[in-house]
Amino acid sequence: MPAILKRGRVLERPWHQFYDERVPETFRYPDINLYQLLQMAVEENPRGRATIFFGAKLSYAQLARQVNRFSDGLASHGVAKGDRVALLLPNLPGYPIAHFGVLRIGGVLVPTNPLYVERELEHQLNDSGAETVITLDLLYSKLQKVRSRTRVKRVIVMRVADFLPRLLAVLYGIKHKCPVQTDVAEEVFLYSDFMKKKYPRHPGTHVSPDDIALLVYTGGTTGVSKGAVLTHRNVVTNVYQARNWLWSMKDKEECLLCVLPFFHSYGMTTGLHLAVLSQSAMLLLPRFELADVAKQIKKQKPTMLCAVPSMYNAINRYPKLTPPDVSSIKLCISGGAPLPAEIQKVFEERTGGKLVEGYGLTETSPLALVNPTHGHRKIGTIGVPVSDTAAAIVSESESREPLPPGEVGELAIKGPQVMREYWNRPEETAAVLRDNWLFTGDMAVADEEGFIRIVERKKDVIISAGMNVYPREVEEVLHQHPKIVEAAVIGVPSKVREEVVKAYIVVEEGEELSKSDVVSFCRDKLSKFKIPRQIEIVDELPKSAMGKILRRVLREQNRKE
Repeated sequence: MPAILKRGRVLERPWHQFYDERVPETFRYPDINLYQLLQMAVEENPRGRATIFFGAKLSYAQLARQVNRFSDGLASHGVAKGDRVALLLPNLPGYPIAHFGVLRIGGVLVPTNPLYVERELEHQLNDSGAETVITLDLLYSKLQKVRSRTRVKRVIVMRVADFLPRLLAVLYGIKHKCPVQTDVAEEVFLYSDFMKKKYPRHPGTHVSPDDIALLVYTGGTTGVSKGAVLTHRNVVTNVYQARNWLWSMKDKEECLLCVLPFFHSYGMTTGLHLAVLSQSAMLLLPRFELADVAKQIKKQKPTMLCAVPSMYNAINRYPKLTPPDVSSIKLCISGGAPLPAEIQKVFEERTGGKLVEGYGLTETSPLALVNPTHGHRKIGTIGVPVSDTAAAIVSESESREPLPPGEVGELAIKGPQVMREYWNRPEETAAVLRDNWLFTGDMAVADEEGFIRIVERKKDVIISAGMNVYPREVEEVLHQHPKIVEAAVIGVPSKVREEVVKAYIVVEEGEELSKSDVVSFCRDKLSKFKIPRQIEIVDELPKSAMGKILRRVLREQNRKE
C-alpha cells in the first residue's frame, strides 16, 4: 500500500522492503551548509579532479582557491548575507566558482535560465530582488536591455575563454570578440579582471543550515513564475539522499557528465552537488550538442549521467557512438519526463550500465522518488520514495483522504527535502503545503508494493526536452496578437523532445493569419522551447458550461487524429 496519512503520521511504508540492501531507510544528515560540502572535498581530496572543461582541469584545491577569491571580491563590492545573486550561466567552471562563492558569504542564489527572453528575465530579477548578476558575455546584451527596470546594481561577466586551455582560449578569443565594455561607474566587471584584483580576505559568514540557500524558480500550474525557497538543510539533505540511493558510486573515482543545466534543480543536485559530495569530477558541457557530447564521452570516459529521456534517446541513436565508446557509463537516473521502456532497454544494452527512472520537483530539491538501481524495479513507474521520505495518493477533496492501491489521486510528498515556501507568496504556499506535506498536483496511482506511476502530469504542464512549458504563459502571449480571438495550448507527443507545444487558435472574423506569422510573433516573447511548433486554426474551442476552455478535449481530439 502507499503511505497512509493519519494525524500527519505515516503508518505504513511498504516500499522499504524493496530498497537495495545498502540503502538506509533513515539517515543522520550532517548539520552543515552547502559551502561546507566543498570544504570537505578540499580537505579530503585536494588534488582530485573537480572540473573538466574541453581539456582544462581544476583540482578541488584549485577550485576552492578561485571560489574564495571570487567571494572576497563579492564581499568587497558590498554583497552580504541574505543578498540575492542571480547566476545567468551555462555549465562551465565559472558556475561552481560563482555558486560556492556566493554561498560562502551567505548570499542567496537565484539560478536563472539562459534561454529566458527579456520579459522572463526581468520578472525573475524583480521578483527575487537580485542586486547582483553573474552572466556570460554572450548573454549580456539581454541583461543590459532590462537592467534599468530592475534592482540590479552590479554585473560580473564571464567568457567561455576564461576557462579554456591556453591555446584554445586564444583561438576562441580570435573567433569570438567580447561584446562587453566594462564600466566601473555602472559596476560592470569582466570576470578575468575581477579575479586579478587583490581583495581583503573575507573570514566567511556564519550560515545556518536553516538559512535560505536558493530561490529556484518554477512556473507551477498557473504559469506565474515563483521562487521555491530551499534552505541549506533542504539541499544538503537531498544530495545525501541521492548519494545513499546511488550506493555503488565510488568516492573520488567517478566522472559525472554534467550536461543537464545547473540552473535546473535536477542538474544542480545530481550533477554539481553530487560530484562535490562524492569528491568526483564534473565533466562540464554548456549545452547538449550531440557531437560534443559524443566526443567528450569517448575522450573523458564519464561513469555517470543524470539526464532527461530525450538525451538518452539521442545517445542511443547516434551512429558515431558505439557500445565500446559508452561502456564507461555505469549509473544513470532519468527524470523530467516519463522514460520510455525501449529507450531504457537500448541504453542499458549499449552501455552495460544501469538506467532508472525517478521523480522530483523543484519544490523537493528535487529528488523524491526513484527506482532501485540494482534491485527490484518496475519499468513505467517513478519508483519509491528515497530515504526519510513518504509518499501518498490522496483524494482531490478538501479532506485529502488517503486512497487505496489502484485508485488514482493526487501525489503528496513529505520529507526533509521539501521546500520551506514560495518566495513572498503565502497564498500559493498554503495551497500546496499542509502539515509538511507537499501536494504536487500530479495525478498518480500506487500499487500494492508502493511503486508509483504518474497518470497525468501536473495539470496541463507540457514537458519539452525536460523543460516545463506552461500553457497559460504561451496563451497569454498569443492573446497579445491583434488577430487572435482565442487560443489554447497543449502538448503533443514528439519522438525527439517528449512533447512539443501545439496551439489551437481562433482568428478574428474576416482576418487571415499564417502559421509563420504566429511563430514570428512569439519569437521575441517566448524562449525557443516554448514557441508552438504545431499550429491549428479552428472556428471555435471546446468549452464547459461555465465557458472554461477544455484542454483535455483538445488532447483527446489530437490523439484521434
